[in-house]
Amino acid sequence: VHTLQRMFGCECDDDVTTGGYDQYGYDGEDFISLNLTTGTWTAVKLQAVTIKHTWESKGYNKYWKNFLERDCIDLLKYYTSYSRDTLNRKVPPEVSVFQKHSSPSPEVVCHATGFFPKALNITWQKDGEDVHEDVELRETLPNQDGSFQKRSILKVPAEELQKHTYTCVVQHSSLEKELVREVPKGGGSGGAPIAVIIAVVAALITLVTVVAGIVVWKKKNSGFKSVPPKP
Repeated sequence: VHTLQRMFGCECDDDVTTGGYDQYGYDGEDFISLNLTTGTWTAVKLQAVTIKHTWESKGYNKYWKNFLERDCIDLLKYYTSYSRDTLNRKVPPEVSVFQKHSSPSPEVVCHATGFFPKALNITWQKDGEDVHEDVELRETLPNQDGSFQKRSILKVPAEELQKHTYTCVVQHSSLEKELVREVPKGGGSGGAPIAVIIAVVAALITLVTVVAGIVVWKKKNSGFKSVPPKP
């Protein structure tokens, strides 16, 4: 089994061609390459001499020289221009703080998502002072829309959350100043505490039950009787 490899491409700096290459390798060693200065093929191996003469007689050297110095550069400029807006865009992160109640030890999570570019920094503070211990910074992950997400986990006892003010600090190039999210004293995700949410849901269920009971009671005491349809 033998292996033939090819590598070709071009480079452009400030709309000026800076170089191009078209190289072949055989079984892991250089075999033949195109010299753009002379416009001829260079046979690195003796076995490539015949191929060099054949390709030059068919004009392959002129075709690929023209492609690398013109067509390749045009394609490179097009895709660079097309991607410039995407690569240079700045999208701020959406940040939320919540507690993981299912974990063995109490954990607070600071989650940032939807940001671009990729570089983002998450740190923790306790009463305004930086916290470095018991912090796990997760790897930055891609989202389906091309943005990114990142999370940092802080292990802290529940009683510490009640005694002190913990905050998540996010820094990103899209932000004029760092974004700060305070860890809720009662848990939850920065909104209403879970206990309040449960109480509201329970109240709604009770209200629905009471209304249903009143409707049934009124029907029983109204003397309403269903009348069978006439034959």
